[in-house]
Amino acid sequence: MPLTILVVDDDLGTRLSVSDYLELSGYSVITANDGREALVMVDDYHPDLIVTDIVMPQMNGYELVRRVRQQPVFRLLPVILLTARTKTQERIMGYQSGCDLYLPKPFELEELAAAIRNLLERSQIIQSEYRFSHKESLGIPTSTKTGDAHNSLSTQIQKSHLHSALTHREQEVLELLTHGLSNADMGHQLHLSPRTVEKYVSSLLRKTSTSNRAELVRFAMKHGLVE
Repeated sequence: MPLTILVVDDDLGTRLSVSDYLELSGYSVITANDGREALVMVDDYHPDLIVTDIVMPQMNGYELVRRVRQQPVFRLLPVILLTARTKTQERIMGYQSGCDLYLPKPFELEELAAAIRNLLERSQIIQSEYRFSHKESLGIPTSTKTGDAHNSLSTQIQKSHLHSALTHREQEVLELLTHGLSNADMGHQLHLSPRTVEKYVSSLLRKTSTSNRAELVRFAMKHGLVE
């Protein structure tokens, strides 16, 4: 079942171009003319991500994001703000309202699609981790299989081997990656450039034989490589 994206913009041309491109990319797209209409659609459809303009009648994008974030079920819903406003203070207002990404107009549709993929992947990782933790807190077994002493020992040896194969910096990147941080965010915390962070991520993918970040995080959680 395709993921659902809500596109909110009072400009018909922008709304159609973005929604058409995303539909061709395999997403299910719903649209709204303004923030007030979008709020209703959020409640009705529970989209997986919102792409919204800021300057709109009835309710602007800032207020829309704030209202969405007030509902606990949507606090982790990824939101991208699209706007021709590029001043630093306006970007700060966007992030303070609760958006995940501020994309200035004009923008390339390929760039928007890449940002959407990244945010959706991060969102799914976080939701998967939350469900796993919630089951543990309720005492629900996460697996029906039980291992014998030999399997337990093999798992411990494998875990130890994997830990020793990772450098200290790779371990730091892996920890931050499980929290859904972008390369830029990880670089800021570790005082590294985003390109250097990407090199560490590539090394982690190679050492764990995983093909993308979502698989890497699942692998790390399964084998106890992160707290």
